[in-house]
Amino acid sequence: MNKVTLLIYCKDRPNIIASVTNFIANNQGNIVYIDQHVDREQDIFFMRLESEFDVNTFSIETFKELFKNTLVDQFKIKWRMYSSNRKPKMALFVSKYDHCLYDILGRYNSGELFLEIPFILSNHLDLKPIAESFKIPFYHVPVTKETKKEAEQKQLELLISHEIDFIVLARYMQIVSDTLINKYPNKIINIHHSFLPAFVGAKPYHSAYKRGVKIIGATSHYVTEELDAGPIIEQDVARVSHTHSIEDLIAKGRDLEKIVLANAIKLHTNRKVLVYNNKTIIFS
Repeated sequence: MNKVTLLIYCKDRPNIIASVTNFIANNQGNIVYIDQHVDREQDIFFMRLESEFDVNTFSIETFKELFKNTLVDQFKIKWRMYSSNRKPKMALFVSKYDHCLYDILGRYNSGELFLEIPFILSNHLDLKPIAESFKIPFYHVPVTKETKKEAEQKQLELLISHEIDFIVLARYMQIVSDTLINKYPNKIINIHHSFLPAFVGAKPYHSAYKRGVKIIGATSHYVTEELDAGPIIEQDVARVSHTHSIEDLIAKGRDLEKIVLANAIKLHTNRKVLVYNNKTIIFS
């Protein structure tokens, strides 16, 4: 069977669900999942729907065209449709921290993540042995003030040539340019500690320790032009106390970063995220 995932949003009005489900039934589809939400404040309807079709008679391109001609104009729908026959391609950007990289590659190797990783890119050579041990191509693209534009062009060339669908910044310690953001809107996932903006700088856990924080956390979000202010995909926290050292906070924080980033990747690749006005709708 060919499973198709449909994500839609539009102004809320009667008969949307019935129209979409009847359309799928009339095209020999079997609905196996449906979830919907109405934002009463914005008056916007959101829906995620999974359907199965006979692989021998189904064409995703024909189905897309029929859906567009039948329902999109009627309800002024914004929509995306994905087939389970194709795994999304993810590029990993890293610098020197290895905890998120090891975690993602471990999950990838075990088959936990529904995706392909054509390459790993870094502005340093430190993590090249990890990429080699997992038999994934590694590209070293140094970034300085003088070479930033040249580096961005090289990054774009690699992304386009490998037909990358989305990018994950697994503790990539460089600000991503507008060039990449505009090319991959809501398709660049970042991870950071949730202390931002309260504890900025190179040593946020040291600052948190000095303030005696009681909760530490991590946030995964899509990258936008405004630094660390993109739509939030996933968050998690852990409680700490005065008995925890700085090293304890760092260890707990890195555990949270791994889990939160992995969950964000799963949500994205399983097509469970819909972005509207810098806010995400996360379907179950």
